[in-house]
Amino acid sequence: MAVPKRRTSRARTRSRRAQWKAQPVQLTRVIVDGKPMLVPLRLRKAAERGLLR
Repeated sequence: MAVPKRRTSRARTRSRRAQWKAQPVQLTRVIVDGKPMLVPLRLRKAAERGLLR
């Protein structure tokens, strides 16, 4: 496993973390109880099985 030879500064660590941005969740259209709904892609099967309200 790679081990850093020296400690990284706070400024360097925080500037690297500041570049990370969350991506919006991809929504898909599903019909639940006869009503069209937008649900996240990972919950599509649960919605089709009737586990969501």
